[in-house]
Amino acid sequence: MGGLLIWGRANSVNVQKVLWCCGELGLPFERREAGLHFGMVNSPEYRAMNPNGRVPTLVDGDVVLWESNSILRYLALREIERRPDSQARHLYPAGAAPRARMERWMDWTLSTMQPAERPLFWGLVRTRPEDRDMAAITAAAKATGNAWKIVDAHLAHGRDYLEGDDFTLADITLGSYVRRWFSMEIESRPDLPRLRRWHDRLSARPAFQSQIAGPLS
Repeated sequence: MGGLLIWGRANSVNVQKVLWCCGELGLPFERREAGLHFGMVNSPEYRAMNPNGRVPTLVDGDVVLWESNSILRYLALREIERRPDSQARHLYPAGAAPRARMERWMDWTLSTMQPAERPLFWGLVRTRPEDRDMAAITAAAKATGNAWKIVDAHLAHGRDYLEGDDFTLADITLGSYVRRWFSMEIESRPDLPRLRRWHDRLSARPAFQSQIAGPLS
């Protein structure tokens, strides 16, 4: 099995999803820097692969993909086709209802969590303290906390992971954000014990530790 080529900087949450997924599936890959201070994304060569000029971009032979959640689905289905008994069958469950329940969290991450969390992360992590808009950061922290309360309530039903006993792509997608939530210094962070247990369960996974753990930047 040949390796994969992933374009994108390792501190991008969307790149981290893909790296984490590769780690869970045991897939070899090469990562090349792109985005922010690494540049590259506005070059004609990169735009030919990804017209959005964003990261990540996946190259797998003749297959070129952008959009991180689509890349996750592709990697899981690719492995299911090649090795039906692999871990991928848990990551991307079969059946209309189990798959839809899992995918709603992937969609919800993009529609609800990411818009709330982005100004918080950029304000606290990628803005110098003297340049921070604390009113905007406080508002973003409240919006993000309210979104996490929804997840905490969902986890109240005896679930180890978002959709039961199995770790899925939904846990990778949203778990990449919960890692940031508990790594930032946030005042008046709501007490969400089930969310904290889920975070701790995810952070104990070897692929999490090898691919996305570490200081935020």
